[in-house]
Amino acid sequence: MKAISQSIERSLQQPRTMDNRRKRKLTFFTIGLIFLLSGVEYAVILPTIWRYLQTLDAAPYFLGLALSAFSLSGLVSGPLFGLWSDRIGTTKKIILFANLFEIIGNFMYFMGFSKWLLLSSRLVAGLGTGAGSSIFGFLTRSTAPEDRATVFAAVMACRQAGLLIGPGFNIFLRLCDFHLGPFVVNKYTAPGLFMCLLWILLQLAVLFMYWDLPPLERGKAKENSTSLSREEGLLEEENDEEKPLMVSQELVGSYGSLVSYNPPRYPTPAASNATLNHVSPPPSPMPPESHEFFSPFNNFSISQEFLREEVVVLLAAQFITLFNQTALETMVTPLTQKYFSYGELENSVMYCLCGVEVIAGFLFVRWLSQRVAERVVLVIGLTICNISGVWCLIFLAKPLGGFPWQLTEFIIGVFLQVLGLPFVAVAQVSLFSKVTAERTQGFSQGVRRSVGGLATILGPLWAGGLTENMYIMMGVMMALLALLTIMLAFSYDRLVAPAAEERVDDSDNCG
Repeated sequence: MKAISQSIERSLQQPRTMDNRRKRKLTFFTIGLIFLLSGVEYAVILPTIWRYLQTLDAAPYFLGLALSAFSLSGLVSGPLFGLWSDRIGTTKKIILFANLFEIIGNFMYFMGFSKWLLLSSRLVAGLGTGAGSSIFGFLTRSTAPEDRATVFAAVMACRQAGLLIGPGFNIFLRLCDFHLGPFVVNKYTAPGLFMCLLWILLQLAVLFMYWDLPPLERGKAKENSTSLSREEGLLEEENDEEKPLMVSQELVGSYGSLVSYNPPRYPTPAASNATLNHVSPPPSPMPPESHEFFSPFNNFSISQEFLREEVVVLLAAQFITLFNQTALETMVTPLTQKYFSYGELENSVMYCLCGVEVIAGFLFVRWLSQRVAERVVLVIGLTICNISGVWCLIFLAKPLGGFPWQLTEFIIGVFLQVLGLPFVAVAQVSLFSKVTAERTQGFSQGVRRSVGGLATILGPLWAGGLTENMYIMMGVMMALLALLTIMLAFSYDRLVAPAAEERVDDSDNCG
């Protein structure tokens, strides 16, 4: 009878497991769509926004304002959405709410009655990007630490794919020339209407294909604790206090480290009996997990969380790499016009090739991160960035030789700069998710993305004002890379996952 009951139980659990697996795949697919559309939006609107502003009699500085407004509102909304997701423990309703800003903002862009409405549209649409911090927090809680870098690489590659295919949509959007009620649909307003419709379709995808999956570590912890209790018949009573959901990670260790086993939050029957025989205070009426679900910021300190050495290094990597990337993007177009007389077609082909390289880089990093630690990937990427910085400082600040040599120097410099980005981007975001507390991951990822948003605002401003002083512009970029290299060298030993586990354990024990 026992064997029959176990067989029936397994047959009932199998469809449930398959259903959960299907939900997980659909949820991750929907996340990929979200980042794909964010890349498409950037690539569709950027090529035409300047001419669009000119039709509205906007001054040249309005271009910088419009581009910065999108980053600025995302900088503000990121931590707020992350804080919200940490407090309620779900992300689906946050994504649906954030996408409303994208829909409204892009429709305002389509209306385009005035330059101020256009500026406001980018400000409103930028608020929707704040959901990214909640998504990264969700991915952190839903993936095993050893798989996190590969998942982040795939998500980032989706955005780069959007950047790559986005310009292709402009091929047919530029042919639009008709009226939709009181609105004019032309090559300038069509991108706004197009993105508005795409974000509406995404709302439906999120509604029917996205689930708030439970944290992966919680399920693993229960399975591991059950198997251990059957084999050993006992558990340690000393650690029956509230613990972070990191048991599965602690059982296997990180990067080969040996970590002792900690019991789960919900003890097995053997553990419960042992606890009853042990003299201890009466249990709290609210389970620890329920308390943590509603109050993830208990004993949380911003200074202790973000002013630690390893966190500062990773935030510096986020800022410096994005600052240099956006500065390079700003500088490239005037440089190609000055030395090679490139027009829109040539620049579009160049950006397309760079997009292919970036996607290939993310796929390679996804493969590499399964074989080496993230800090090794970070070192490889930073080494490539330093080589690129030296090359650009020597050959791009003042190109040498004739046209063939100048073009070769330019191609090599851009190739090296683009090559290093996936390594640094994936490694720093994966490490950041491990050295910061898991229960407040949404807020932490919001802070990280805000630091990146600040870099995307300052980078173009820095490069745009120094296009005639390339040595100063690239010299500062190289100095920032050198500073980051020194910081990484001194903090290399701290860039490992156990640092996060030990810190969270200490904070919980203090509570």
